[in-house]
Amino acid sequence: METIQSISYPVVFNDGFAALKRFLSEKKYSKVFFLVDENSEKYCLPLLVESLGIQEYDLIEVTSGEENKNIDFCIGIWKMLIDFGADRNSLLINVGGGVITDMGGFAASTFKRGIDFVQVPTTLLSQVDASVGGKTGIDMDHLKNIIGTFAQPKAVFIDTNLLKTLPQRQLVSGFAEMLKHGLIADRNYFYLLKEASPENIDPALIHHSIKIKNKVVLQDPEEKGLRKILNFGHTIGHAVESFSLQNDQIALTHGEAIAIGMICEAFLSTQKTGLSAADLQEIVTTFKTFYEKHTIKEASVLDLIELMKSDKKNASGHINCSLLTQIGQCAIDYFCTEEELCQSLKFYINC
Repeated sequence: METIQSISYPVVFNDGFAALKRFLSEKKYSKVFFLVDENSEKYCLPLLVESLGIQEYDLIEVTSGEENKNIDFCIGIWKMLIDFGADRNSLLINVGGGVITDMGGFAASTFKRGIDFVQVPTTLLSQVDASVGGKTGIDMDHLKNIIGTFAQPKAVFIDTNLLKTLPQRQLVSGFAEMLKHGLIADRNYFYLLKEASPENIDPALIHHSIKIKNKVVLQDPEEKGLRKILNFGHTIGHAVESFSLQNDQIALTHGEAIAIGMICEAFLSTQKTGLSAADLQEIVTTFKTFYEKHTIKEASVLDLIELMKSDKKNASGHINCSLLTQIGQCAIDYFCTEEELCQSLKFYINC
């Protein structure tokens, strides 16, 4: 499939390893570092190193999990770069899911005021979302991506064969962002995804999702306007994800939390932007097909609202949402009251 040209870099699709090998031979970096977690080191790094034929590199490993995407682990990455003698002509290759690409991009963009980095996303979520667009970030005090930068990688190298290493739950998690792309920008694509299988996803669908996101990012690289449509489901979804990380024995994945957020924000859309009752029902039915109902206690609703109050998308103390006008179209900058947000969460609880 064709390479997708993003802001200042290519997203190379299913020729990823060969393209990365050419990239390294052309750039002549002083040092090459791989950032991995224990999963990508075990299942993905050996394939990558063998394909690249690379022998001189340094390895930095962090522990997997959103709860570890924080300043302490980031300091660990910086210290390892210092210990290994990284200079401004070094390259950091981020091999993993969204935690690795988010945190690795942030660490690279701030180390010595910025060194080059490339993304090798190994999960469905990171392939269709986290690795593309130039957003980097870490969490703080259970607030998602509250610290971060806009920093563009030198390239993104995607190989969908890496998805074979994933458990079903991670594939279903990434599928939520694909459904979001259809909801905000392509009605026909949404209906196509309804018939798809997250466990055996067609690479052409992944490619289409990246094209949808990239088209938006190209028009608004730093999220001043249009790019905010990519936040549909995320105001409530991020709060649900953060709350789950703090309180659930088995925390929700990002996609599971965003699925809840999209149902809630679709309900808000019927109240504020004219989404039809039929479209709302279509959305609810679709997400119920792919995602198990998660128990949110009514007593927790106010705690979720408190988390939303610190969301980075807010303005002048108002909680900001992107909402649907219909399946395939999204509007930005709708400020929602606490009462409206409570109603949307109660809709999810009762639906």
